[in-house]
Amino acid sequence: MGNMYPYFVLNGQAKEAVVLYAELFNAKSVTISTFGELPPNPENPIPPEAKDLVMNAQIELQEGQMMFSDTYPGSPQVTVGDNISIAYTSKDEQEIRYIFDGLKEGGKVVMELQETFWSKCYGQVKDKFGVLWQLSLEA
Repeated sequence: MGNMYPYFVLNGQAKEAVVLYAELFNAKSVTISTFGELPPNPENPIPPEAKDLVMNAQIELQEGQMMFSDTYPGSPQVTVGDNISIAYTSKDEQEIRYIFDGLKEGGKVVMELQETFWSKCYGQVKDKFGVLWQLSLEA
């Protein structure tokens, strides 16, 4: 079985939220990666205003984690209520694919399952209840 985490998407305030929540929840560790740390892509260069924005951050709690990112410049801004998704990670690719297929029934695929630089199998789907899920195969 995999793990499930709340995933907060913010409009440029992710670092501030990470610092606050890490303190309030007595975090064991915090990791922050910015869009500026992405591997260079000449076809899609990172705009200067995105370099310091959070691509992904994780707060490791005593039990569980919280995950964060900022919206990318040019992407629609998130609204309160639509800025939290559920991130599900597993070491079992078949499980990821099974869950993804089940969630997309009556829902909408946001990002097909695919290989990314951080996961061999990652995708996003909004289920028929309007919940956004991020599914990722752990290394």
